[in-house]
Formats: sequence, C-alpha cells, structure tokens
Amino acid sequence: MNLTERDLKVIWHPYTQMKTAAPPIPIVRGEGALLFDEDGKQYIDAVSSWWVNIHGHAHPYIAKKVAEQLQKLEHVIFAGFTHEGAVELAERLLAILPNNQQKAFYSDNGSTAIEVAIKMCLQYWLNKGNQRTKIVAFNNAYHGDTFGAMAVSGRSAFTKAFDSLLFEVEFIDTPNQDNIQSLKSQISNLKSELACFIFEPLVQGSAGMLMYEAEYLNELMAHCKQEGVLMIDDEIFTGFGRTGKPFACNYVQVQPDIMCFSKGLTGGTMALGLTTCTQQIYDAFLSDDRLKTLFHGHSFTANPIACASALASLDLFEQPETAANMQRIVASHAAFAQKLKHHPKIKTIRQTGTILAMEWETGDNTSYFSSLRDKLYHYFLAAGIILRPLGNVIYILPPYCITDNELQYVYSKIEQALQDI
Repeated sequence: MNLTERDLKVIWHPYTQMKTAAPPIPIVRGEGALLFDEDGKQYIDAVSSWWVNIHGHAHPYIAKKVAEQLQKLEHVIFAGFTHEGAVELAERLLAILPNNQQKAFYSDNGSTAIEVAIKMCLQYWLNKGNQRTKIVAFNNAYHGDTFGAMAVSGRSAFTKAFDSLLFEVEFIDTPNQDNIQSLKSQISNLKSELACFIFEPLVQGSAGMLMYEAEYLNELMAHCKQEGVLMIDDEIFTGFGRTGKPFACNYVQVQPDIMCFSKGLTGGTMALGLTTCTQQIYDAFLSDDRLKTLFHGHSFTANPIACASALASLDLFEQPETAANMQRIVASHAAFAQKLKHHPKIKTIRQTGTILAMEWETGDNTSYFSSLRDKLYHYFLAAGIILRPLGNVIYILPPYCITDNELQYVYSKIEQALQDI
C-alpha cells in the first residue's frame, strides 16, 4: 500500500471535500523552492506551502539550529517559567517593529494570534471600566478559522454553518479615494462602542489577493487613532517581506496598537503565533485585582523548538542576500505583469511586493468556487508547479530563494495555460 492509499484510510484533509477531491500527492522531501513526491517527481512550490515558507524547504541553517535546540530543551511550561529563545525572539522582533510595540504574547498559530489580539482589546476596555464590544473589520476579510477569528472574517461559504453563533461585527469596505470620508464617518459614529478595528494591511490574501492603497489605509488608521479606536494589524500573511518591505505596516506612518504574526515567522518550519502590543494595552492588565489578568494560554506557548526556528529564520531574513532576492522577485513579477497586462483572458493583474495575482476572465464574477479552479490547479500540477488558485485567481507567492529559471518556468506555464484553457 502506498502513502496516498494509507492516507485516504485515516486522514481528513483541510478545506477538502473528501468525496470528490483528487487523492493527495505524497511529498517525501524538499529542497529550496522544490518539493519531491515518492515517485521522484519534482514540484516548484510557487505558493510557499500556504504562504509560510520564505527561505526554502529543509534549509540547512534552520535545521542545524533546531537540532541544537532539541539537544538542550524541547519544551517548558510558559506560565511561571521562561527560556532564552522566547526572550531573544521577543527582543529581536520588537526591535524591528514600529517602536510603540513593547510586549510580545506567544501562541501557536495565526488564528490563535488573532484570538489573543481580540481578547486583549475587549478586555482592555473592560479593565478600564468602559466596556466596548463592537469590532470593525473589512468586507472579504480572513483572519482565521477559530471562532473569534472567524467572527471578524467576512461572512461566506466558509462561515455559513456557524454564522448564527458568531458575534456581531461591523464590516466596512477597504479604503479608497471615493469612500475614505464615508468610512471615517462610520468610525466616528461607532467610536463609543468600538473595541477595535482589525485589518489585513494592503492585501486581503484569502479573498483572492485583493489589494488596496497604503495612502488610504494610513488615513483611516490616523482617524482611528484620533477617535481613540484600538487597531489590530494582522501581519500573519504580509509579514516578513511579502509586500516588498519587512512588514506591510512599513508602508504607513500611523502605528497600530497590536500586531499579529505566524506563517513566515519560523520560515515555515514550525507552528508558532505571536501577538505584540503597546505598553498602554499591557498596563491595562496590571492590577492587584486578579480578575484583570489576561486568562489565555496554550500548552505549547513559546515552544523552545519553534522559537529556535524563528530565530534562525530571522537570522536569514536579515541577511542582505534575502533582501536582494525579494527585490529580484518583485522586479520579475512586475515585468511579467506588464507582459500580460492586456491579455484578453486576464481580467485584472495586480502586484504588491512578491505577491502577484492574475484574475482569469470567466465572464462571471470572481468566485472561490469557480469551475476553472480545478482545471488550473491540475494543469499546473501536471507541469510540476504547485499553484493553488483562489477560484479563478491565480497567484504566485514563492520562497525568496526561488531561482530566476524556476520563476521563468512558472511564468511560461501560465502563458501556456492562457493558450490551452
């Protein structure tokens, strides 16, 4: 019995209708931007394995640091104890974030980082004696699949079974020249009830790589600051260089109150979540009253192995070679976007940093459930490329180590698909 057959006997895969889905591909090895299946076929991982891998698979430096940590300490309870890796990671990350970020709270994935942020905001106001329970988020948002994160995500087929159980959220459009004044008015009208405003900066990933301008996000954030509305910047997807700068917040002047990280935090090596906040938020929980404690934690909070992989990833991220690779990808994407800009089968093409998205013209509205999705997915798999379309939106989001030849191969197969499909 091969690995795929064994899998189908025992595993339930995410986001997968198990009755109709194709059998999973058994991957046995990775190297750089490549993955290899058990038959030896190679695939270019052009989506960084769900956007987490930034330095390439099985990176020897990260592997070395993780192996060293395994010989010293694999885990310790993080209530009442600490360890070198957690302290150093918090120190180093806070040093490169906006300077108002002063404290780090560990969890174990993107959704939990969001849960922590939401709970911080809600309890902040309660602790201050001014309970506020309403949250503002963007239409089409995606912040995770746990209940709090799902509640602040746009209502869709993904949330439908649970909609009646989700807390109320005020959804607004992403800001642009035409609606910015209206959005600011909405914030002002709600400010006495608002616990916070949560947003994906510049790019709404799961919504189909929808992009909006930093200028108007900055204006909206400035208005929130003026009105005393706390802001949660969800950098889980955009952090660690995806937008062409270290963090998407580097494109705006206003500093958020809370920031959330996961995905690229460990270079895609381990599960780890992190939520940072201002001193002001932290201080609202300091009290002789134990009921003002933030009662949140996870068994694997600040896991030393995960912290070691994050520190190793940060070492690599801070090397000049990584920044050069990011800019190389940005330039390559821009040239390819220019080439396809007027193609009759491309409805729109958009780019922010290392993220390039192409919306296929179908004659219908963009849809996650477009029948084109499966055709495109399997077409690229056959060509040895992992591209996981969001409906009729194809996007390229590679590890920064991808070679020029590998990138050009991906581009060429997209051009071929435009002829063949």
